[in-house]
Amino acid sequence: MVNDKVRIHPTAEVFPEAKIGAGTSVWNWAQVRENAVIGKNCIIGKGVAIDFGVKIGDNCKVQANVSIYHGATIEDGVFVGPHVCFTNDFYPRAVNPDGSAKTGSDWQVGKTLIKKGASIAANSTIVCACEGERVIGEWAMIGAGSVVTHDVPPHGLAMGNPARLKGFVCKCGQKAAKKTERGAETILACPKCGTEFAVKTVNYAKIR
Repeated sequence: MVNDKVRIHPTAEVFPEAKIGAGTSVWNWAQVRENAVIGKNCIIGKGVAIDFGVKIGDNCKVQANVSIYHGATIEDGVFVGPHVCFTNDFYPRAVNPDGSAKTGSDWQVGKTLIKKGASIAANSTIVCACEGERVIGEWAMIGAGSVVTHDVPPHGLAMGNPARLKGFVCKCGQKAAKKTERGAETILACPKCGTEFAVKTVNYAKIR
């Protein structure tokens, strides 16, 4: 179902079973497969591939040539930079041990959840979980070219291959500095906007 306030480029392929919210733009050569759900006021850039059953919230920006495969859920206000890839198979093979072609019944989909307000910079790869769900927390930020193989906590700044936690960022995107500790929480302050926020001290201790 496509709302009449949706803008779809003539070269884009949107399956009839997809659901797209009002104010969303789907740009040239993008593909939105069956039963995918995209919220309101999103931007789906050139060449983006959104697999069947993928869920994307409101006010998201998905830049050019992103691949989002079945098993991924993206909450509201998420930024996905160009050429980001979401995997959904922790043990990828084209064939079974006997040489027969793999079908959908021969593997278990790997899941990924990107929480509200998170940002994933260009050319990153989000590797699905072996079991359960890979989670990138609210307002987290993934550096360009990173390969994410572990969960990232809320506000976490992770980068590298494999991605490691390097600090924590404010909602405005700036890296925050430690101010104090309060019980099981560490209080950080943004040097740009002055906002203070708390993270779990056990997560703060993981900074490398």
